[in-house]
Amino acid sequence: MILAIALVIVLGTAAGALAFGRRATADMTSWAVGGRRFGTVIFWFMNAGEVYTTFAVLGISGYAWALGAPAYLAFTSVSLSYAIGYWLMPKIWQAGRRHGLITQADFFATWYSSQWLGVVTAVVGIAALVVYVQIQLVSLSLVVRLTLGSTLSPDLAVVIGAVLMLAFVMLAGLRSAAFSAGVKDVLMVVVVAVLAVAAAGAVGAASPLDIFRIAEEQHPGIGKLPGLDPTSPTTSVWLMTSALNVALGNWVFPHLFQVSYSAASATSIRRNAVWQPLYSLAYFFIIMLGFAALIANTQPEDGNLNAALLQFVADEFPAWLVGLVAGTAFLLALAPGSVLLLTSGSLFARNVVRPFRPGLSDRATLRVSRVSMVCFAAVAVWLTIGRQDSLVDILLSAYSAIGMLAPGVFLAFLWRRTSAVAVLLGIVAGFVALLAPFAKDFWADRMPEWEPGLIAMAVNLVVVVAASAASPRRESPVAEEEAVAR
Repeated sequence: MILAIALVIVLGTAAGALAFGRRATADMTSWAVGGRRFGTVIFWFMNAGEVYTTFAVLGISGYAWALGAPAYLAFTSVSLSYAIGYWLMPKIWQAGRRHGLITQADFFATWYSSQWLGVVTAVVGIAALVVYVQIQLVSLSLVVRLTLGSTLSPDLAVVIGAVLMLAFVMLAGLRSAAFSAGVKDVLMVVVVAVLAVAAAGAVGAASPLDIFRIAEEQHPGIGKLPGLDPTSPTTSVWLMTSALNVALGNWVFPHLFQVSYSAASATSIRRNAVWQPLYSLAYFFIIMLGFAALIANTQPEDGNLNAALLQFVADEFPAWLVGLVAGTAFLLALAPGSVLLLTSGSLFARNVVRPFRPGLSDRATLRVSRVSMVCFAAVAVWLTIGRQDSLVDILLSAYSAIGMLAPGVFLAFLWRRTSAVAVLLGIVAGFVALLAPFAKDFWADRMPEWEPGLIAMAVNLVVVVAASAASPRRESPVAEEEAVAR
């Protein structure tokens, strides 16, 4: 029954996605940015679909089960992200429409009048996206084992998950992902609401809210930072710096650049930014489910916190509900994961291959994009196999990487003097501060509990500003054109 219900949900959604996007594969604009025609409703689901993934359900509930209060990171980071997005996303949309941009690297190459900077930022963006794909593969492998049986090898489950994701993204590009995101979001709300009510009865609570009282009685301090582990670095400083790092890096991710390009108008973007923070209230119930799993003494295989919610559901609820959760979890990974791979392929084809093959046709570029997605999925599988990192930790690693592009994006709209060379120097300095062998211990001694990605982003910003100020004054012609238009 679990497998049957999950298959009905996934295959039904795939069929609807194919029908919705069947004409969206003819060229790169339709394939990658949905023809730039997404109105308020479709853009809502497309945008929310990239924010509410398996990280939101499995990652945050697992963090609540293992640590407690640090899971509140989800509330703070989403609200901050939309406050920034209200200002930034319409600017990205305007630049994309005026200059016919398709990828994030197109923006860097055009705005800074530097094709080589487009190549560099494309490589950085692809690296961050591949790390982000890990989140979806880890989650897919858990759901595959839930539906097919725990006797299935975890490594084989990861491979099966990657195959499913590739099959899904080959359907019809961004339009199919938008349809899938809509179905997924509706199912997520239904599943979370049903589980919230049912979980109270499963753990002997008088109501869903009573779960928090019982969790505090059984595990004193679970609702306060640093959480269940008093030695954990997840203090209030960690929460603030991590939330700020996520918020500043969120709209800098290449796939969310392309989502911004897909909107039909700036009004659609702003309406979503105003109302979507309310959508983050779903995290309240997701964290509650993590606490319920802890109260029920749920023990996922090998203590894997990412599997805590799925194990709790499998232990406490009937097969039909387990199947509903499994099918929804498949979509939570497949819809965002397909967009991540699609964006990686678009970046590689347009901004890594095409600069060296300027005569490449649009159709050939589309083929290169699709083939490269298979390679990037294989790399993500290789990075995922044999590891059990928390989904939250993987997410923060991805944000640390993409944060190296944030100063170049924000300064493009704030300071017209910012130069391509300065952006490159900032990226290099930021990655040294983040990845150098001495970096981890150096920052831990001097700025304990700070999110390393935010520190590296600050180093990056200082270098970009200093290098731009020290170089001869030369404003980007595109920046001047945008300023005149405004």
